[in-house]
Amino acid sequence: MLRSVGQKRVTGSGEDPRVAELRIAVSRLRRELAGLPAEFSDRPIAEEELAALDAMAVGGVPEIPRLRRSLLLIAGSIGSVSALAAALRDVRNAVDLFGEPPRG
Repeated sequence: MLRSVGQKRVTGSGEDPRVAELRIAVSRLRRELAGLPAEFSDRPIAEEELAALDAMAVGGVPEIPRLRRSLLLIAGSIGSVSALAAALRDVRNAVDLFGEPPRG
């Protein structure tokens, strides 16, 4: 199916597929982080920002600058934990689906 630029495809539930992808990726990373036995000093930051991303996704189409800010904070706080690399990459890919923020 071809779409015009800027036209959004919706899933059968009426949810924007980008939002659905973001929710799935955030949920996976939250589960993997919760199952990680290792403690590290920035873990609360990652958990807080993942909760914020989830809340933005539940609320509909999130603000791109806020998405990117949360992604940077999450990556900075768990970036060195190799066990979470694949799930973090999925969150990044989901955030990238929303495109670039408008330049001022």
